[in-house]
Amino acid sequence: MKECCSGAGVVWHLVDKTMDVQKQIEYWREGARRDLAAARSLLETRHPDHALFFAHLALEKMLKAHVSKATQHVPPKIHNLARLAEIAGLSVSEEELNALRRFDKHQIEGRYPDAMKVPSNMRIARSELTWAAKTVSRLRRKL
Repeated sequence: MKECCSGAGVVWHLVDKTMDVQKQIEYWREGARRDLAAARSLLETRHPDHALFFAHLALEKMLKAHVSKATQHVPPKIHNLARLAEIAGLSVSEEELNALRRFDKHQIEGRYPDAMKVPSNMRIARSELTWAAKTVSRLRRKL
């Protein structure tokens, strides 16, 4: 993999000509499946913050599968869900983009606990995880 070009704050990496793009897509898709399973398990054991962090990872990885498919590039090393949807060229409503933007709070807290504190609430976490799981499923069907 080598650096190709940059734009709008994103550095692109070309997929090596010997690299199978379909394998790259499957890598991200399988990662999303595993992370969503981990999120469910963490919520069952009453770890809502960690569950939502893993739910964000699942969404991020599924979106990166779409980026790989659409661009034939390795996805950029970013975590912003709305930006990944944009790079992938996905047709999403403004409401869906806003939901993705709101969900980003879960990855920020997981990486930088002093930056933002999202209250631990099992009811809200269940609702957020349900939304994330439905979104991952919808994105999987679009691949």
